Amino acid sequence: MNPVNMINSNVLDLHPFTNTTEMRLPFVGGISAGFPSPADDYLAEQIDLSLELVKNPSATFVGRVRGNSMMDMGICNNDIVVIDRSLEPRDGKVAVCVVDGEFTLKRIKIDTHCVWLMPANEQFQPIKVTPDNELIIWGILVHVIKSF
Repeated sequence: MNPVNMINSNVLDLHPFTNTTEMRLPFVGGISAGFPSPADDYLAEQIDLSLELVKNPSATFVGRVRGNSMMDMGICNNDIVVIDRSLEPRDGKVAVCVVDGEFTLKRIKIDTHCVWLMPANEQFQPIKVTPDNELIIWGILVHVIKSF
């Protein structure tokens, strides 16, 4: 796979990240999820979304999720995900995986005898990866961007 080109699958449409422009927005730093507080007290700074969301630009891709196998983790159809290919796969991480040539977005579960790719939706079955399968952990999920 050539990471420079766009990659399409029925699970994700992946695009390489390019941080050629800043995306500075006003930053409201202390939004209370409990008792209300005056918002004007927090409108003092700006935030650059490219610096917040991307730690390793040359290894970072953005993608649009296709499907709902991860919806119980809050990752839903049409969400935008930020994937970092430089991060090490670990038990419990959500990753873009390639199993026998097919892309999938799942949580990694490392067992003593195999690896499981776990959905977060009871309508989908876990994928047991055995020595008979080819598994590539393509990248690790670092952010999910949602629209409401």
